[in-house]
Amino acid sequence: MASLSSLLFTLSSLSHMSPFSPYLLFVLFFILLAGLWWLSWRIGLLIQEIVYLITGSEDLAMVILFLIYLPGILIHEASHWLVARLLGLKTSKFRVWPKYTRNTIGLGSVTVSSGGAVWDSLVGLAPLLVGSALIVLIGERVFDTQTLAFAWRTGRLLDGLTFVVDGLAHKPDSLWWSYLLFAIANAMMPSASDRAPLKSLGIYIVLIGALFVVVDQSGRNVRLLLNVLFGPLQLLTGAFLLVAAIDLAIFLLLLAMRALSSVLSTARQG
Repeated sequence: MASLSSLLFTLSSLSHMSPFSPYLLFVLFFILLAGLWWLSWRIGLLIQEIVYLITGSEDLAMVILFLIYLPGILIHEASHWLVARLLGLKTSKFRVWPKYTRNTIGLGSVTVSSGGAVWDSLVGLAPLLVGSALIVLIGERVFDTQTLAFAWRTGRLLDGLTFVVDGLAHKPDSLWWSYLLFAIANAMMPSASDRAPLKSLGIYIVLIGALFVVVDQSGRNVRLLLNVLFGPLQLLTGAFLLVAAIDLAIFLLLLAMRALSSVLSTARQG
């Protein structure tokens, strides 16, 4: 809970900073990405814990988690497969079903031949990239999430969230779209095997970035790059704000359900 409180405090502080600059948008984006990663991890654990408290079955807890995330899992594994094929890598053993692997739960997998650090990193990042694109598409077309990024820029983030939530309440299919956003966002995070090749790519990016900064003493090219990325990043940030709100609401609901399930389980055993 301390991590969650820190995240909310930082977002609240950022929402009142002015004047607005692209640098602050980058900060907000990475805070949201880290927050979504943390919420995804915690929500997955809570779902399994609640099912286990109710049923006493670890296998059923794993299957329920799989079924809840199923649309996102299909997109996750299909993204690996599609990007690998586009890069000319061989694919095999496409699996979409939960399985215990080295003390962790694997909800799906695709076997892909290695193509080197860069190609392997692109395949590993594919679910995050495709998932983010789908979140932006749904967010913009269905929920007008760009309003959230604009509201934050003007220091009225809570007003923007209120506007979007009010829109959710009046859309007949908003629950379906909200669930789809939830499933995609919580299944798109790279797994341990997806992250393995990213270490080498990260070193290359840091070296290239350092060289870029050394050569660009005036900072002009950095500002140009930020301006180019500003539009897409604003769309991503607005969509991520909505997903973070949905995840946070579900996280709090699951905490209450776990407390109730724990009480019922204790009473049943007594």
